Amino acid sequence: MFKIGDFSKLTMVSVRMLRYYDEAGLFKPAQIDTLTGYRYYSAKQITKLNLIVSLRDMGFNVSDIAIAINEQSDEKLKDILKQKEAEVKNSIKAEEEKLRKINAKIKNLKKERVNMNYNVTLKSVPSYKVISLRDTIPSYDVEGILWQRLGEYIQDKKISCTNIAYATYHDEDYKEGPADVEVAVVVEKLLNDADGFTFKETAPIDQVVSILVPGEFSNIAPAYNYLGQWIEENGYSICGSARELPLKGPCNEANPSDYLTEIQVPVKKL
Repeated sequence: MFKIGDFSKLTMVSVRMLRYYDEAGLFKPAQIDTLTGYRYYSAKQITKLNLIVSLRDMGFNVSDIAIAINEQSDEKLKDILKQKEAEVKNSIKAEEEKLRKINAKIKNLKKERVNMNYNVTLKSVPSYKVISLRDTIPSYDVEGILWQRLGEYIQDKKISCTNIAYATYHDEDYKEGPADVEVAVVVEKLLNDADGFTFKETAPIDQVVSILVPGEFSNIAPAYNYLGQWIEENGYSICGSARELPLKGPCNEANPSDYLTEIQVPVKKL
């Protein structure tokens, strides 16, 4: 049997942590002297302590460690580790996305301070005959899955279309998670609805503010900021859902720097 200090040296776990594991019910001393209250540990406990430390270093919390160390089956313990592996991978992915945003912010910092001078146009939008697909998607940045479904359906059914296409965002506010998005392509004639695809004639829009956004899709967010300032400064209010028209995008441009997106926001004079 070893005193707590000696056991700490042998296992390279601090006395403070040994006492904490004891209080948390994770790792009790093999014996406690009833007179002195001294804790004593056995060499047979080293394997269990090593597992606790390993699980802690993997990011397990105390309650999860308690479950894992009491699991006698190697297969079940393996399942627990596999679940943690998936969590860590998702966490890494989230952190990598944060890094991407940091790098993009650094890259665009100077450009944002200069404040891009967009050419704002006021115009009306006519009624269109369209085929559309509206669905709830996990987030705005996966809008491409709707375009892919719509494109495949148009090709499969040999539907005659024009080169006008747009996405409409129907949520009343910006969504961090699932978003209500509709993609549409102008067609030569209306057909019967099928398989979730809708043919309809859209209502004309009396007035929209429109700007052209060149380059990567990351340029769209500051463009909306600019639109917000313009709308307020010129005495307008928003009166409908925004549309984005991919004039040049992944379907016809290989280089994201050559993308061109039109943003249309319905407005009315205050």
